[in-house]
Amino acid sequence: VATFKGLVKTHLQAQTVEAIAVGHQHNHLGVSDAFATIYRRDGLIGLWRGVNGAVPRVMVGSAAQLATFTSAKDWVSHSQWFSPNNWLTALIAAAISGVAVAITMTPFDVISTRLYNQPVDEFRRGRLYHGFSDCMLKVCQTEGLLGLYKGMGPVFVRLAPHTVLSMLFWDLMRQQAAKHNQSQGRS
Repeated sequence: VATFKGLVKTHLQAQTVEAIAVGHQHNHLGVSDAFATIYRRDGLIGLWRGVNGAVPRVMVGSAAQLATFTSAKDWVSHSQWFSPNNWLTALIAAAISGVAVAITMTPFDVISTRLYNQPVDEFRRGRLYHGFSDCMLKVCQTEGLLGLYKGMGPVFVRLAPHTVLSMLFWDLMRQQAAKHNQSQGRS
């Protein structure tokens, strides 16, 4: 489902008037029209366009989020700024994790966006990129490595608060569950 939403979101966000249009224009009338148009034109397979960029994005983002949060929390705990179960320890670790998530996911966002938004040929294959690796290679060749980090600011503004809140609340709930289980074990 996330792939369908990402595809439609990208089509709609890239859409603008011809005078300032950049890239391929899909000209959907709205969300439901986009889904219907893509399905009518390309079938169910068309709604999966770009999945080869979206799946690695989610995998890398989740791995970065969980690994850096755990490592950062251990580091903050060992530094003895706060007690290990203090919410500030989790907050600082979550903030560090938010930065790591934005850095690791931005290249995958760029690739997904390019794959989602490219025009297709009569066989419904991408005209610009043949897949994930081809897109990454072409971006690096034409725009340099930093081309994979276009939009890093907005990605950070979106992902960092989400990571901070998710990891902070998860850690607080985990601590409450552990306390509850300990009190149940004593009864």
